[in-house]
Amino acid sequence: MELKNTVIGIEFGSTRIKAVMLDRDHTPIASGSYEWENRFENGYWTYSSEEIVTGLQTCYKELKKEVKEKCGMELTETGAIGISAMMHGYLPFDKDGNQLAAFRTWRNITTGEAAAKLTELFQFNIPQRWSIAHVYQAILNKEDHVAKIDYLTTLAGYIHWKLSGERVCGIGEASGIIPVDETTKDYNEEMIRAFDKLIEPDGLPWKIRDILPKVLMAGENAGFLTEEGARFLDPEGTLKAGIPLAPCEGDAGTGMTATNSVRVNTGNVSAGTSDFAMLVTDKKLNVHTEIDMVTTPDGMPVAMVHCNNCTSDINAWVDLFEEFAKMIGASVDKGDLYTLLFNKAMEGDAAGGGLMNYNYFSGESITNLDEGRPLFTRALNCDFSLANFMRTQIMSSLATLKIGLDILTLEEKVTVDKLYGHGGLFKTPGVGQTLLSAAIGAPVSVMETAGEGGPYGMALLCAYMLWKEDGESLPDYLDHKVFARAPSSTVLADEKDREGFAAFLEIYRKGLAIERAAVENI
Repeated sequence: MELKNTVIGIEFGSTRIKAVMLDRDHTPIASGSYEWENRFENGYWTYSSEEIVTGLQTCYKELKKEVKEKCGMELTETGAIGISAMMHGYLPFDKDGNQLAAFRTWRNITTGEAAAKLTELFQFNIPQRWSIAHVYQAILNKEDHVAKIDYLTTLAGYIHWKLSGERVCGIGEASGIIPVDETTKDYNEEMIRAFDKLIEPDGLPWKIRDILPKVLMAGENAGFLTEEGARFLDPEGTLKAGIPLAPCEGDAGTGMTATNSVRVNTGNVSAGTSDFAMLVTDKKLNVHTEIDMVTTPDGMPVAMVHCNNCTSDINAWVDLFEEFAKMIGASVDKGDLYTLLFNKAMEGDAAGGGLMNYNYFSGESITNLDEGRPLFTRALNCDFSLANFMRTQIMSSLATLKIGLDILTLEEKVTVDKLYGHGGLFKTPGVGQTLLSAAIGAPVSVMETAGEGGPYGMALLCAYMLWKEDGESLPDYLDHKVFARAPSSTVLADEKDREGFAAFLEIYRKGLAIERAAVENI
């Protein structure tokens, strides 16, 4: 194998850091991973800077080991490297590169005042997790560190900076820092000026553009791995400097790429710790606080429905079932347990049999909740079975997403012909697909490579940078060079399942009052 004919994508997901290496045919040939989990500390959901570094190096070390085992080669070089991460959030640094505040992730619902004021100022929805909302909230809070900010970036931007020394960001990730202009492919200049004028009375020593990463498009070179960056990634000293880096992206952009959903009128759903739907559109939409407008990695507008909660509650229940299995002396593989329980859900009543679940570990802006409390309840005359319990869990994980999608499809008349699914919810064949299809009333496709997820998408963006032809667009490259013969499965839920999900959602909406009461009293 010629190492220069490979690419490596690394993604910092919510529960796992994963690296994937592809060959010249875009086939995954090696991977490595590191499990981690966010913590709630001092009022914020965060990951420590120490674990960020440990996770990256452990993940890369596993990849390196697998290359050695499978190919009999030391991983000394590669064609390109790309970094992706959970999108947006807040990572500020001073002029000496010192981190000024704990990493504030997408999961935080702490910037409501700032997000509302900026949405009004820009006449453009600014979600609470966006970087501009975080920095403005810090200004409103009069946090001491704000005056010292020399660089404000996201997790993907931070790792890219450490590897290359370059303060840059892919346009998809940048569009969640502050809105971008789809014509100039850069931050929206009117909003930049409006923000600077807004904070003038605070007397800060910086202008907002001066502290943000430069915006790059998919296919552009984003710098090279430095000697310092090579040791940051590979402390063992095997990896050589000088490797090109692709523009870093958020997990939204890599998810679109991994599912070939970057062309207008395509879409995808990512379902893991959080879930979000991305619909690429050329329509100008009204301002909705439930709908985020971001871009594809090549700068096309995307309507995004983002939910903070998806599979965390399912994971907690599976852990409980695993504990019970061990208690009675049953040895069961965790992956097999998920498969058993997910398949059991398909035996349940289409509407959940009178059971109801709210999977809110954190707040949800779509349903106007600043905090969450995981909650399971049931009617007195319910059919309380394992099948109905698991079906309710999975439908609950998709319910908030469906509420947001209804705004796009019913109010904005955005057409959903088919969606591609990827992420942990779709690992058990047919189950997550069928219930998502029941929710949206349209076919859902899952590609065989979808299990590789965001790091696979980031690796494809590396491949596009290296191997595209002159003038070849990202959609064309993916259509013709990557996915032309990619195996996939498509599921369309039957009428009974669609009617069942609609009935479940009607009760779910009414029962949100229970969730609000739980937040207030527990």
